[in-house]
Amino acid sequence: MRFPVKDTLTNEEIQSGLRSVIKDGLASQTMVTLTGGAFLVAFALKLGASNLVIGLLAAIAPLTQLIQIPSIHLVERYRLRRAITVYASGLARASWLLIVLIPFLFSVETGLTVLIVALFLHSAFAAIGGTSWNSWMRDLVPENRLGSFFAKRMSLATALGIVVSLAAGVYIDSWKRLFPRYELEGYSILFLLGFLVGMLGVYFLTTIPEPRMAPIKVRLKLSTLILQPFRDVNFKNLIIFSASWGFAVSLAAPFFTVYMLKRLGLDMSFVIALAVLSQLMSLLFLRIWGRFSDRFSNKSVLGVSGPLFVGCILAWTFTTVPEKYMLTIPLLIVIHILMGISTAGVNLASANIGLKLAPKGKATAYLAARNIVVSIGAAIGPVLGGRLADFFAARELSWTLRWIGPERELVFHTLNLQQWDFFFLFAFLVGIYSIHRLAMVKEIGEVKERVVLRELMAEVGRSARNLSTVGGLRHLTQFPFFLIRTTQRRGK
Repeated sequence: MRFPVKDTLTNEEIQSGLRSVIKDGLASQTMVTLTGGAFLVAFALKLGASNLVIGLLAAIAPLTQLIQIPSIHLVERYRLRRAITVYASGLARASWLLIVLIPFLFSVETGLTVLIVALFLHSAFAAIGGTSWNSWMRDLVPENRLGSFFAKRMSLATALGIVVSLAAGVYIDSWKRLFPRYELEGYSILFLLGFLVGMLGVYFLTTIPEPRMAPIKVRLKLSTLILQPFRDVNFKNLIIFSASWGFAVSLAAPFFTVYMLKRLGLDMSFVIALAVLSQLMSLLFLRIWGRFSDRFSNKSVLGVSGPLFVGCILAWTFTTVPEKYMLTIPLLIVIHILMGISTAGVNLASANIGLKLAPKGKATAYLAARNIVVSIGAAIGPVLGGRLADFFAARELSWTLRWIGPERELVFHTLNLQQWDFFFLFAFLVGIYSIHRLAMVKEIGEVKERVVLRELMAEVGRSARNLSTVGGLRHLTQFPFFLIRTTQRRGK
């Protein structure tokens, strides 16, 4: 057998496997950084992609998660999760070779079609591999270390992603200056490098041991397996929260880069710098969120990081009033700082809470059912966002206060919504609803959000004291948190 499974794993095998999981995470993050985000959006825009096409590209990945339905049957029948993950991941990453060849073999119009097809193939195979990988990790990683382990994996991957993003951004800007007529080819070289590193990650997957799946006492039909999580009231509440959250995020997030490039007219290098700033803040807070998820609960972490992320979505509508102004850049910096902090908590806790609430031995069906429902919402979001961007392109909602005096007239733009602003606001409202649904989920160890917030402020205060030996600087960094604590006490 190419990828044998074992009834029991020794501690040495588990530790070796966990190290390989981290190595694959580093390789995967490098590939995602080089082939996704601002680089993919810029590549698509150069091919003439419209807002609707940008939304479609963002919808492909969640839409193909529906393939997890037959993937459950594949895992349950053959019960060889490592083999399925390796082969599916290899085919997924090999699909990027089609995208690499676009500038060399296809016209601009045909290239956009090839891009869509290749991304669909990549996402489809990735969905198959993801189904088996989730179940595999559920049995491999010790439950009491889920939070800290995946926090470590994400923090290392984020740190590497920061370095890779900066290097790739410098490379793209340099390529544009040296070869302005061959900009698409520059992106192809970047994507080729991402493919090569991604295949290295596939090798690391082959070195991770696989514990044998729990024996099947009663073989259930696929439809029964899929419906089983929805009969679990608590897990069903988690699914509803995850679906509404995925819809809210996917409605707005795919267009952040487009908004900065087209509406604000920012350079690619500055957009990458903002993304790096966000990643850096994620890196600084991942370990903190990981400790909190193990100490308290994933739900408690989501209860703090979720509202913060939703507030950042709303803040995008204030970056123009109605055009760029002196606070646009400072506000963008603050938004990316807070989004980095909140994204670390949301990504870590939302992944771990599914692993934790899925019953052992049933993780494949439970996690796949959750991913399927989430993918539907996440697929509708960007397509709807693309439609809304075109619909609202010629529409505007403004609320202006005007002061007319004998000598001069003052105009205050208190509200101005244009194009992308409308669905940023809509995404904010859906995000608020999803936080409401989170309150219905029950998890062992959960505490009130104010407890996590208090511990988070204390952790930041300790970090500030460790980093600074200057008394005045320490008090300066503590000042906002002092105000928050004072306000909380007065509120009580």
